[in-house]
Amino acid sequence: MAWFMLNPHLYTNKCTKTVSLPLLTLADWLAAYRDGAEPAELLGALHQRLAARDHDAAVIALVPGARLQARLAALADAARTHADRTRLLQALPLWGVPFAIKDNIDVEGIPTTAACPALDTPAVRSAEVVRRLEAVGAVWIAKTNLDQFATGLVGTRSPYGRPASTLAPERISGGSSSGSAVLVGRGDVPFALGTDTAGSGRVPAGFNRIVGLKPTPGRVSTAGVLPACRSLDCVSVFAQTVDDAAAVLALLEGADPADAYSRFAPGLAAFARTHLRVGVPQSPSFFGDAGYAQAWPRALERLTSLGHEIVALDFAPLHEVAALLYDGPWVAERHAVVQALLAERPEAIEPTVRSVIARALGQSATDAFRGLYRLRELAARAADTWARCDLLMVPTAPGHPRFTEVDADPIGINSELGRYTNFVNLLDWCALALPAGTTSSGLPFGVTFIAPSNADAALARFARRWQAALGLPLGATGALLPPAGAEPALWPRSEAQLSIAVVGAHLSGLPLNGQLLERGATLVEATTTAPRYRLHALPGTVPPKPGLVRDEGHGHAIALEVWAMPQRAVGSFLALIPPPLGLGSVELVDGRFVHGFLCEAHAVAAAPDVSRFGGWRAYLASLH
Repeated sequence: MAWFMLNPHLYTNKCTKTVSLPLLTLADWLAAYRDGAEPAELLGALHQRLAARDHDAAVIALVPGARLQARLAALADAARTHADRTRLLQALPLWGVPFAIKDNIDVEGIPTTAACPALDTPAVRSAEVVRRLEAVGAVWIAKTNLDQFATGLVGTRSPYGRPASTLAPERISGGSSSGSAVLVGRGDVPFALGTDTAGSGRVPAGFNRIVGLKPTPGRVSTAGVLPACRSLDCVSVFAQTVDDAAAVLALLEGADPADAYSRFAPGLAAFARTHLRVGVPQSPSFFGDAGYAQAWPRALERLTSLGHEIVALDFAPLHEVAALLYDGPWVAERHAVVQALLAERPEAIEPTVRSVIARALGQSATDAFRGLYRLRELAARAADTWARCDLLMVPTAPGHPRFTEVDADPIGINSELGRYTNFVNLLDWCALALPAGTTSSGLPFGVTFIAPSNADAALARFARRWQAALGLPLGATGALLPPAGAEPALWPRSEAQLSIAVVGAHLSGLPLNGQLLERGATLVEATTTAPRYRLHALPGTVPPKPGLVRDEGHGHAIALEVWAMPQRAVGSFLALIPPPLGLGSVELVDGRFVHGFLCEAHAVAAAPDVSRFGGWRAYLASLH
């Protein structure tokens, strides 16, 4: 058994009397349950702690006690149907794990206020994302504060209070998903759901030193989400680690017939290159924030130290896209949500939010079509970005404002905060906000990596390496990032891959390697064959190529690389393979079989045997 001590994040194993790690990540919570902790104890203590806070500006509503008890009873019933905790957690991978929900996401029987108290009707049905999480055992513990109607990046536009950064109480938390980011940042829950239309799932992550994952639009259902801009909205995930955010995305993603904007597609498994070309703004703006201006070059240095190439880009087209979100006709989408309320009870809407949405009254259908035409033109130009680089890195925000600065210029400051976020959903891209260091005055500094549509799995794999390399503390908890382990079993889905072993001119850096890269193949590992093969230098081939043949009696272990290629590209790759070469089954040194290059036996009869070199690279090196 286990129970909470005075430290709200620690639990003690009653049998061993040892104090376990803080309960900050999914792994921490699941380890506690494997050790014998019970949801009734851990979640009950968490609920009491949240309820005891005096006017918590991050929380709009806690799960009612009776509702929590019913959920705990269901978890206990699930536990009784499984032989042990290991099997239970395989069947219900988030069994007993708490999470928070931004209060523009429906929970059955609970009002969805969107930070507007006038909206007090209980939801009839939970949002699809909530249903999927509850189906795997997760427990919602709180509905969180936000900029009203998810209109803002500041986190100050709510009658329920103004959450502050967990690391700087005089500075804003960021919005609109303010409360969700704060609950994760201070370690109350291992993950929380937000939404993101213009950066609301990224800016608060940067201001609270946590991870903010914004999927490709349509990858996660928005059924049951009160829209901001319905055609652009995404459900986002806040977590302490990339692994946790990616695991939650893996449980949320997928097509949903109830969402007209659902368009799930698996996408890239990983970026083709180990060392990526990363586009950055050639003239970044920090609006007078000296700390952020100094932190950005350090982030660039970190990027190059990891072996990546920096590509300076003109962001002017992206900034023009960003301007369409609030200065163009898309503000009319926000008006569509609150049209009746604005007409009948305008005083119910927070003044700044009201002034922003009221801009739609001056827009026409003609303006909307002109905006769509301009977006299509700019999107075509922006698509060229991916010919020059593999992903983008931008400051998550150009500065971290104080409350007093927002009060003095609420619309201007908000607009500045969206400089590197507003364009992403309009272009149908995905993004991950990550901690990147600390300013000279101790403020958190974050960067956001942006990738093409449906590259969510590849982006998360890149991001986990970034987070591991920096090793920054988790949020405001002071706890250190756990050492990187194997990739979690729960990971966003990617398109089907075929493993292909290459032994010659397709090896990394050799003349035909580009045939793999241009088909989106990624290097999985460098290893050797089983010691049952011979390698021959085929005469007259251009570029020079070897022939690999199996020889049970006098074989060698031959160096090779295993690449993962999207199955959709395999046909075009096969068409490039000339005789006497072909794809067959190649046995690796560990006993696995993968598809790989083999040679017809007749072609090696007069070809020099170069097996003694142990691989094609070594043979080529011997020629010089």
